[in-house]
Amino acid sequence: MKRIAVKIGSNVLTRRDGTLDFTRMSALVDQVAELHKRGIQVVLVSSGAVASGRSEIAPSHTLDEVSSRQLYSAIGQAKLMGKYYTLFREHGITCGQVLTTKEGLDKADHYVNQQRCMEVMLAEGVIPIVNENDTLSITELMFTDNDELSGLMAQMMQVDQLVILSNIDGIYDGNPADPQSRVIRSVSAADDMEQYIQSGKSSLGRGGMLTKCHIARKVAAEGIPVVIANGKSEDILLRLIDQPGDTICTRFQPLNFKD
Repeated sequence: MKRIAVKIGSNVLTRRDGTLDFTRMSALVDQVAELHKRGIQVVLVSSGAVASGRSEIAPSHTLDEVSSRQLYSAIGQAKLMGKYYTLFREHGITCGQVLTTKEGLDKADHYVNQQRCMEVMLAEGVIPIVNENDTLSITELMFTDNDELSGLMAQMMQVDQLVILSNIDGIYDGNPADPQSRVIRSVSAADDMEQYIQSGKSSLGRGGMLTKCHIARKVAAEGIPVVIANGKSEDILLRLIDQPGDTICTRFQPLNFKD
């Protein structure tokens, strides 16, 4: 494996009160750094900016949804990237920020420019950290959430695998809170998954497991395997690479996959 995309959800990076979980963030950076040192290129798609900004300021008056996202993301993105920069620097690794919009990626020249920029970053050993530019995006032009963005980045950068980190182990065959439920370990193109997935969204992110499943299917159909796993599980990224058969997760097999 030479290149992977890793999406880290808001509920992985933040505590229940909305503040950044620096311990978890540090653990994930340690794992990305280890993969980097092995020669595996990592494209990081990171949520957490809006949640991070929300914990820093109390608006003086009621804001609409778009205005609040713009305010919180402007503050939170700086805070988030500052922490990533410090953590990666401790490993002797440089990271760089890539902010994008759905409207921008719909334009061929913008798409190619971003692709070229990220290829240069990876060639120079820089970790691209991608997020939606919420200060510019408006409701009608937003990505569904960063799951959708990570799928686009996986295809743009032609990665060998997309890893979507959530706060549960994968897709369950029942309610995740039910002890009798089990994680569905492998999903093929022919499998009907919607019967297993609850439509609720997370408390911090915009998407939910239904969105993750939809994006995973779409990316797998392009020949890229996709994994949904628990970002709060110890050394999850390293175990997905080193012990893929023994690590609990849901794997969406690529369209050209053969048993």
